[in-house]
Amino acid sequence: MHRKIIPDIVQRLNIASVKVNDTAYQCAKIMADAHISALIVVDDNEILIGIITERDLTQRILAAGLDGKTTKVGDVMTANPDMLGPDDSVMDALELMQTRGYRHLPVAEDGKCVSIVSIRDLYTSAKEALEQDIKETEAFVFGDRYAV
Repeated sequence: MHRKIIPDIVQRLNIASVKVNDTAYQCAKIMADAHISALIVVDDNEILIGIITERDLTQRILAAGLDGKTTKVGDVMTANPDMLGPDDSVMDALELMQTRGYRHLPVAEDGKCVSIVSIRDLYTSAKEALEQDIKETEAFVFGDRYAV
């Protein structure tokens, strides 16, 4: 079965965003308050131009000895990030995440971010698919006793 990123893995959301002149500290506060680990960076037209993650905050700011209250998002974000489209498959997402070492990927449509998919989302989806395959195999091998 070909599972699409939207709606099979994640839903369309109003994604939390920041701008290049916001500070890393502001990002950390938004992430902590919303219990999320990535923010998209948008321009004045709400077009996706970057992403900033917890990993960016720790490696590019804290570990580098920078001040989060003065460091601008534009100085540490990942500009022009790889993106997925809503119709991309789970395998497309997993391949991109695995080869590039990502844990989050924006899902964009017409340049605007409509969701973010995480490796955790994909893991959950893969686990559910495997469990369903096991049930179907048991139903086939053992008959109605394990019917789906």
